[in-house]
Amino acid sequence: MATIRADRLAAELLKIGEVQAVVTRRGRHFLNPLPDSILVHDDESEWAVWSKLGDPVLHIELRRWADVLVIAPLTADALAKTANGICDTLLLSVARAWDFSKPMILAPAMNTFMWEHPTTAEHLRRVREWGVRVVDPVEKELACSDVGMGGMAPADVVAAVVLAAVGDSERPADHSFP
Repeated sequence: MATIRADRLAAELLKIGEVQAVVTRRGRHFLNPLPDSILVHDDESEWAVWSKLGDPVLHIELRRWADVLVIAPLTADALAKTANGICDTLLLSVARAWDFSKPMILAPAMNTFMWEHPTTAEHLRRVREWGVRVVDPVEKELACSDVGMGGMAPADVVAAVVLAAVGDSERPADHSFP
């Protein structure tokens, strides 16, 4: 449900630089409109640009374009799939193809019991070993009415981590995109 606040995060990230969004089929259900300047991709976009050998492959083009990959909100499902290399959506294909010389930032959002589940700690340990930065969730009343740890960190906090990560990066930006 943190996807409801994706528009706030997008606005914060636009203060830092160019933004493109990858929206999952389930995430689109909760998504408020994003600023017009943001190009939005979904699973169907992957296949719309490719028809023959030599055509661009969207998840590779996005990986090449981006200076930083931010997955926010990161569901328990997406965390598990990322940690185990599963790439059955455009978003997870970008994550699987990611160049770890550039920052990847994850901002989990899930129910408290999902956050406290033993496999969550294992998945977080694994992605952190790869150098992934995790913006821990906050304690709050969640969309399911439970109160506890698992709410996505505020947009300005996630954006501050992105800004710090981009500042740490020594790689020059290349914003060409097909």
